[in-house]
Amino acid sequence: MDEGLRTTQNQFGGYAVPSVEQRNRVLRNTYWLLALSMVPTVLGAWLGVATGIVAAMGVGMSFIVFMVGAFGFIYAIEKTKNSAAGVPVLLGFTFFMGLMLSRLLAFVLGMNGGSALIMTAFGGTAVAFLAMATLSTMIKRDLSTMGKFLSIGAVMLLVAIVVNLFVQSSALFVTIAVLMVGIFSAFIVYDLKRVRDGEETNYISATLAIYLDLYNVFQALLSLLGFAGSRD
Repeated sequence: MDEGLRTTQNQFGGYAVPSVEQRNRVLRNTYWLLALSMVPTVLGAWLGVATGIVAAMGVGMSFIVFMVGAFGFIYAIEKTKNSAAGVPVLLGFTFFMGLMLSRLLAFVLGMNGGSALIMTAFGGTAVAFLAMATLSTMIKRDLSTMGKFLSIGAVMLLVAIVVNLFVQSSALFVTIAVLMVGIFSAFIVYDLKRVRDGEETNYISATLAIYLDLYNVFQALLSLLGFAGSRD
């Protein structure tokens, strides 16, 4: 659902970091903030499941609220990333994202073994992150061209998602989810490599990018598992 968001965030550039020490500091701060961002995400998801507020909106309205809210938060994060307000705004965004994820979580939790499916999706996301993070340390070539292709792919996925809101095709749904896993796993490599190479020097922007990557991978995996579980 976040392909357009991920592409918008990618338009903001950084400047080259002259020392390895500075690059490592940005990467370290990014990892810490990424871990912290999981707390409001879980809280938002719990609140959404407990209250059913997102489910009550309906698919169309919740999609509109999601897009308007997420784009608004991303704009605010980029405006405040160099100030003391940057981290709280980012954490507010992750709470909102957890809240908007609650519809899918509630659907999966309603299945037999729903909790196990959620943990499987979480584990799969963690494995993907570790694999892509390792890969980002091994690649030496510049990946700027790869980033352009990934951004195009993300936009195409967003268009496909909007189309499928109307056609409700199971085949298209599965195809979108599979492509999301692949594209946003590749984005993890790309975004971590940008930090390691000094192309992204702001840890708040870096956290935002990687958070969106992980969010999309988790959402896609959970969608696939939920789809498979609903067919049993």
